[in-house]
Amino acid sequence: MATQVERAIIPQELQLPGAPQAKLVSRQPRKKLVRRVEKDHSQTLRHSFQLGFLLMNIWLGSLFYLWVRYFETGTQSAFVERPAGVEGWLPIAGMMNFKYWLVTRHVPSLHPAAMFLLITFLSISFLFRKAFCSWLCPVGTISEYLWRAGQKILRRNFQLPCWLDIPLRGLKYLLLGFFVWAVYTMSAEAIELFMGSPYGLIADAKMLNFFRFIGQTGLIVIGSLVLLSIVIKNFWCRYLCPYGALLGLTALASPLKIRRSAAACIDCAKCARACPSNLAVDTLVTIKSAECTACLECVAVCPADSALQMSLPEIVKFPRNGRVPAWAVAAGIAALFFGIIGYAKTSGAWTTHVPAQIYQQLVPHANQARHPMPGDPELR
Repeated sequence: MATQVERAIIPQELQLPGAPQAKLVSRQPRKKLVRRVEKDHSQTLRHSFQLGFLLMNIWLGSLFYLWVRYFETGTQSAFVERPAGVEGWLPIAGMMNFKYWLVTRHVPSLHPAAMFLLITFLSISFLFRKAFCSWLCPVGTISEYLWRAGQKILRRNFQLPCWLDIPLRGLKYLLLGFFVWAVYTMSAEAIELFMGSPYGLIADAKMLNFFRFIGQTGLIVIGSLVLLSIVIKNFWCRYLCPYGALLGLTALASPLKIRRSAAACIDCAKCARACPSNLAVDTLVTIKSAECTACLECVAVCPADSALQMSLPEIVKFPRNGRVPAWAVAAGIAALFFGIIGYAKTSGAWTTHVPAQIYQQLVPHANQARHPMPGDPELR
């Protein structure tokens, strides 16, 4: 029967003359592994959400391209309705419209979908941590594909030393601070005028044209980000994405967190090795970091029953001591996404209504539209 401390002592007659006296050798006993019975489906669910959302964005982008081409060809090509969902790629417009709504209590008429999508992703982050980044974001999905490819090609990913990693992580918060400051200093009237300017009306077309007619500098930047994402997990997301910084700060208030049971944990450290955010899951009781994206990879690899799980605070005893399974996270994300967007559509507040004649004047010359600055006539 195993004892708490094993002692190994060399017999005195076997000790060499002048040799140091034998020392007591103590070994901590290994914890007994109680394996999980339930099969984990979290990664199948998450990867399905990632692929579905990525394909949806490709579909929306294709429709938007056809819509832009309709006006560029002088209405000679096939007409499709402008997909409002592309405004999800205008997060700054979403922040501006969100402030406009808070101040005026009126839903903005231009790019309202950007605001509703921002509210959706903030809600997901509050309830399910930064799950948007690891379950929905197409950039996050592509980034994950890249670092997983790097693992297969290079047999590993690299991790920056702490003295470099920590200050680099601060860059995304500096970028977020700049955008928040810019939006905060704008009045509701200034936001309305900005959105109604030629630049504001076709900001989405300008974004598309950036990728359609990308220059050498843009290619070098994107190429560098791709290469860095292959060798370093989620390089863009970890160090540069201000949207992820905003969602991470929101997630700090989330009641849902990854929690580790020290009694059930066998200290195998599989969770820490699996974490894409390089968090020390194996040494913490509760994962409170803003870097946690609720990807549940740590939970998926944990072999011990009830050692690691996404759960509510300890005061919540129902259901199952506050444990929230992966299917509930998936269902909650889907309910918030389709619920908020469904409300916006049924209330008639989802779509931007701009006369086709104005688009016909602006879209073919989108690259000539200049970002309005304070004091410009269009902002007066």
